[in-house]
Amino acid sequence: MKPERGPLRVALLGCGVVGSEVVRLLNEQADDLAARVGTPLELAGIAVRRPERVRAGVDPRLVTTDAQALVTRDDVDIVVEVIGGIEPARTLMLEAMKSGKSVVTANKALLAEDGATLFAAAREYGADLYYEASVAGAIPLLRPLRESLVGDHVHRVLGIVNGTTNYILDQMDSAGAGFNEALEEAQALGYAEADPTADVEGFDAAAKAAILAQLAFHTPVTAADVHREGITEVSAADVADAKGMDCVVKLLAICERVPSLDGRNGRGVSVRVYPAMIPRTHPLASVREAYNAVFVEAESAGSLMFYGAGAGGAPTASAVLGDLVAVARNVVGGTPGPVEVTYAKLPVLPMGETVTRYYIHLDVTDEAGVLATVAEEFARHEVSIQAVRQVGLGEEAQLVVVTHRAPDAALSAVVEGLRGLDSVREVASVMRVEGEE
Repeated sequence: MKPERGPLRVALLGCGVVGSEVVRLLNEQADDLAARVGTPLELAGIAVRRPERVRAGVDPRLVTTDAQALVTRDDVDIVVEVIGGIEPARTLMLEAMKSGKSVVTANKALLAEDGATLFAAAREYGADLYYEASVAGAIPLLRPLRESLVGDHVHRVLGIVNGTTNYILDQMDSAGAGFNEALEEAQALGYAEADPTADVEGFDAAAKAAILAQLAFHTPVTAADVHREGITEVSAADVADAKGMDCVVKLLAICERVPSLDGRNGRGVSVRVYPAMIPRTHPLASVREAYNAVFVEAESAGSLMFYGAGAGGAPTASAVLGDLVAVARNVVGGTPGPVEVTYAKLPVLPMGETVTRYYIHLDVTDEAGVLATVAEEFARHEVSIQAVRQVGLGEEAQLVVVTHRAPDAALSAVVEGLRGLDSVREVASVMRVEGEE
């Protein structure tokens, strides 16, 4: 008969919004977690920067400022990292794995910048590295990519992975708010930080896209590989133009396997984040407020959609606890979890080679031949026009053009060419169009 083992001891790095929720769940669900794991989970210590701060529900005897000593203690089995950022998180996680501890993390920035180093350490020291909470909060998304779909061939991952920007764009669409007004409301509700740069400039979504692409395509992808555009330039006029096309504007993370000419293996992967118009009939168009939703398109499984709360203390802590239980079960069973593999090593293609579509709104002079001149510029770069619409007359003459799919470099060249035409007073708006494949 197998001897009963003692409790598994957990070291927690960070006790902010997410960390305090992790503590609460460990305390409130102690009996259930013990039943699921097969042995109790106990907090061995909590590393923080400011130990004097009062933390409700946290035993002050567990608090320490010496994170390094905590993660290398002999009585610690698993380390949970929720401090974020690159350092000291990277060093602490590497030390933990070197000391034989498995690690659970929510650190998307570190995984997107230097995940390869962490995965290599996990392989070398036989440790688990789980990170479900790093993308889309409580939504179970990474584990299906990592485990459930490991026998399938994923073609595309498309979704909304940042709740702050989705809330802002939703308010601009549904309430007619301007960008600044919607941002202020998001900050008042706690959806946006005082410094919202990481969200509104697309850095947060780009980090998540890198993690998704690496898992989906078994290829090394970092945040620096991701083409990134934020939503700060999205205007009320852009949102109104989208409505005129029965579309809505969303900040999308798109990861695609680009097929080679012979259709085998793949020429590379395209990973990008930008605001785009999508038809209101598309399921992502109905994702409201600060929610997230992600489509995964696989060869055998078909299209799968994952939807739910993408951020916040409790949802993120839920994902952390899920990983903690999985890792704890592995420890009890003496069987390590899956190890990340990047055997495919497909190149990440530059944005210019990505095939996409454009919506272009032009202010033009009201004279004969303008449409022909504009169409000639598209033809010069071998970009086909799908639809064209004239709005207004006289001094208010405008042209709205929607293209067929073409390389992004060709579409960008068209826009630059249009700006140089005498008959074009202004290229008022340019936005990509997605979701009509």
